Amino acid sequence: MSESNKSESKGSGATSRAAAATALFQVLEKGESLSTALPNATAKLSPQDKRLASAISYGVLRVLPTLNKLVGAKLQQPLKGKLKVLHYLLLVGAYQLYCQRIKDHAAVSATVEAAVVLKKRSNKALINGVLRQLLREAPDADENFERHLPEDNAHNHPRWLVQQFETDHGDKAASILRENNQHPPMWLRVNERQFSRDDYMAQLKSEGIDAVPDTEARNAIKLLTPCPVDKLPHFHDGAVSVQDRSAQLAADYLNVDNSHRVLDCCAAPGGKLLHLLERHSFDCPVHAVELDANRIERINENLARQQLSAEVHCADAADPSKWWDGKPFDRILLDAPCSATGVIRRHPDIKWLRRQSDITELAELQGHILNALWETLTPGGELLYATCSVMRVENQSQIETFLKQHSDATLIPIESDQTMVQILPGDADGDGFFYARLKKAQ
Repeated sequence: MSESNKSESKGSGATSRAAAATALFQVLEKGESLSTALPNATAKLSPQDKRLASAISYGVLRVLPTLNKLVGAKLQQPLKGKLKVLHYLLLVGAYQLYCQRIKDHAAVSATVEAAVVLKKRSNKALINGVLRQLLREAPDADENFERHLPEDNAHNHPRWLVQQFETDHGDKAASILRENNQHPPMWLRVNERQFSRDDYMAQLKSEGIDAVPDTEARNAIKLLTPCPVDKLPHFHDGAVSVQDRSAQLAADYLNVDNSHRVLDCCAAPGGKLLHLLERHSFDCPVHAVELDANRIERINENLARQQLSAEVHCADAADPSKWWDGKPFDRILLDAPCSATGVIRRHPDIKWLRRQSDITELAELQGHILNALWETLTPGGELLYATCSVMRVENQSQIETFLKQHSDATLIPIESDQTMVQILPGDADGDGFFYARLKKAQ
């Protein structure tokens, strides 16, 4: 396991390491998501330093138990209180030494100086001493400055999560665990209002960007090497968006045409909504519901970038009385709030922030929303239920329970050999996702 940094970026130094340690502290001590903690910690950094801090933060969270064990063995006593942030700085240092192609002396010196940035100057000797011990006992680096972490904690997941994967997926659990610790590919969704997929791939090739098309999701392209969106041709004109291929399948599975009145629930950040609008010129506005006001801004920003429109409601999908006008919908996409256990490779903080009790609570919420939305669906209409989870209780069991409770609901096979589709992390190089399509009786 190694990051792709081939050398220490010029200008990347102590501030990058300090920012990574701060972000990790906020995630693991305060329960903040990395997607919030990292931008806050890196707000004043250069783009190069932001990229390095991000690579380190994500990497540490992927292999956290192994790094904790390495660092903990070198400390006479755990670092607590005001010194706790130094524990995360040591994880930052250990990650560089084992998993990044950064020269040892650069990794150690910059991490030691990060203690000054964190206002812990008097603890520089501690940081230096622990990292030097790790270096002395570490296996030799190869010609790319890479080492391999010990394999005594190969899963690098909480025990309860490992057990749940094994219960739900049997022999496939090992693959899920392995994929969750990999670096995800960068997938693009081509806006077919502007380019065919083949035409956009030609645009990428002209810019020296290598990519391959997906065999199932018709607008999906995988970049062989991730790159900043600013490098993508016509990105700011809305020609292409970043979206995993598994998520793109929603636009196929919804079975929608221009005559349908469509509802997208729990819509932020708007990727699936935009995909539908890119493909169709609907006779009436698509409605989108999202509870989080801050995430509503993301939806509106994405709509504006692609010069598309929708009726966006900041409301609770589980309470249609607050936002529904009483006119039934022909098609509903419910991208239900879930454990996000299918996207751990993109959000490794999920492993450490999610609790076993969350799964039951989320399943109850999903059922509540599903029941509420069913009342807004026209007879003969269809609802596509989607999650980015691999938990059976949120997926197959959720649909089975719903069918038992609603005699007017039937399950429509999405694919010829599957009534419900469970995509596991890494399948077709995509994220973990679940889909089921329900039809309401006439």
